[in-house]
Amino acid sequence: MSKVPVNRVGFSRKTIECKESRIGKQPIEVPSNVTITLGGQDLKVKGPLGELSLVYPREVKVDREDSFLRVRKTVETRRANQMHGLFRTLTDNMVVGVSKGFEKKLQMVGVGYRAALEGQVLVLSLGFSHPVRMTIPDGIKVNVEENTRITVSGYDKSAIGQFAASIRKWRPPEPYKGKGVKYVDEVIRRKEGKAGKKK
Repeated sequence: MSKVPVNRVGFSRKTIECKESRIGKQPIEVPSNVTITLGGQDLKVKGPLGELSLVYPREVKVDREDSFLRVRKTVETRRANQMHGLFRTLTDNMVVGVSKGFEKKLQMVGVGYRAALEGQVLVLSLGFSHPVRMTIPDGIKVNVEENTRITVSGYDKSAIGQFAASIRKWRPPEPYKGKGVKYVDEVIRRKEGKAGKKK
């Protein structure tokens, strides 16, 4: 039998170039009514609506330049590039939150669906045998209009989004008639029901 020589397989290593995040390199403007406190990897932001704090990972740092904040990478790695854009967005949300605030609006669609406020408790009637009672967390305000429109507002964007999502989770909109709790700007993809048999 003849033997066929097997060539050695060559491996080539390529250096991964970490591009700078387009979001991360943008400066963050700090309004005059917002106070910034920097201490190592810790940032505290205080404004007319509240106070927030954030701890940065070792891959990024934040610097103060006059009336701007800049988030910079401390190392050149893929994780640092990901953290760069993420923590720039989180920092911007903090500054905007304590100065202007955020809000999330929901709409209740369905016969008998309604909402009401009882102090710091949001009461929802969603077709269950009993009403749903939800305690409103600290730092969040809830307003109910026309018994079917709910506005969740505050200075912590993540807390607002989480509470609004927990409201929607009790009765997500169904795709046939659109009944349920949905965000005002949410588009529901509708489905056609089963057609009856033709005679």
